[in-house]
Amino acid sequence: MNGSGRWHAEQAWLGHRAENVLIEVENGRISAIEERIPAPPDAIALKGWTVPGFANVHSHAFQRLLRGEIESGGGDFWEWRAQMYRFTEWDPADYFKHARLLFREMLEAGITAVGEFHYLHGHGNELGEALIDAAREEGIRITLIDACYLRGGMDGGPLEAEQLAFSDGDADSWARRMDELKETNGARIAAAIHSVRAVDPESMRVVATYARERRMPLHIHLAEQAAEVEACLAVEGVTPTELLQREGILGPDLTAVHAIHLNERDISLLGENEVSICACSTTERDLGDRVGPLRALEAAGCDLAVGSDSNAVVDMLEEARGLELDQRRATGRRVLHQPEDLLRASTVNGMRTLGWESGELRTGMLADFVTLDAPRDLWREMSPSYLIYGFSGRDVTNVVVGGETVVSR
Repeated sequence: MNGSGRWHAEQAWLGHRAENVLIEVENGRISAIEERIPAPPDAIALKGWTVPGFANVHSHAFQRLLRGEIESGGGDFWEWRAQMYRFTEWDPADYFKHARLLFREMLEAGITAVGEFHYLHGHGNELGEALIDAAREEGIRITLIDACYLRGGMDGGPLEAEQLAFSDGDADSWARRMDELKETNGARIAAAIHSVRAVDPESMRVVATYARERRMPLHIHLAEQAAEVEACLAVEGVTPTELLQREGILGPDLTAVHAIHLNERDISLLGENEVSICACSTTERDLGDRVGPLRALEAAGCDLAVGSDSNAVVDMLEEARGLELDQRRATGRRVLHQPEDLLRASTVNGMRTLGWESGELRTGMLADFVTLDAPRDLWREMSPSYLIYGFSGRDVTNVVVGGETVVSR
């Protein structure tokens, strides 16, 4: 991911629409970018619309196997979860092969960085390292978000048999295993509290302290299901968000995934602490989750990002427009988020939550950019509106990661 070269984009998004853009790259970063420049003979031509690479903030690679396999029989999230457990046992070599296929699918959809929320620890770090190796082989950036997972519920009950392989036993053992994971040029290590139901308050503090001492991103599943909120109120006397505030977990380095079942106090706390929110609209639809108060969260001060979660769909443009369209149906109002904000959610906001200096086409940033085929009717000026609502990942024709072309078709 330390490539060098020159690319010439017919149209590119630089925070504004630009034509005939020359992008120069040295050692994996953008060294110069100029508009209205004739194409030099040595530059690679990018026909269509060129934008920053997409960030997939929240992925569970193993859940890709559920796609189309459990769509009959009915049920809710908890019944889905029981079926999901059947897909958690992996041999490291097989997981490497599976992850390569998924990461190639992501690259072909224009995703240049993925946050893999990882809690399959039955082989120690072997499956996490398999994910890092698979990402390197395919040429996608990865942030391995290693999750602490210790208990079966808010009442402190034991793990179910299917959950035992998720746990390190205690937070200190989790931290010792984390010490063995190594970052590389294309891989970052981050920390996660799986959820308030799976990690006790004292252990949450251990995970957060570990991450903050090492300046790692910190992630958590938050308030995806009403049952989690009800259990937290019953046991702790506060909502999950209030519990995180009480324990000192909230902060601008935290990304809360889902954040659906929130009250006004929760929204205010998340905004005041500048917590990023990752919406996963295609998975949330698939699981029958409700629609979160994303507009209120953004207004309170939260940055929004998107993720493919269970990988029922791998398309960040679909996730970005789903973030908006689901709220339209829930509220009866249109355009709660401007197209430019949805584009930021799928690029620079997401990259920031994963710890990458990417998501914008400007000098000094990592040279990660994606080209999509131009609209097939008349020549059209590039716009975030048409990009978000008129394109999908299938329209991607070229992907560059760190100055190296990884997709060209």
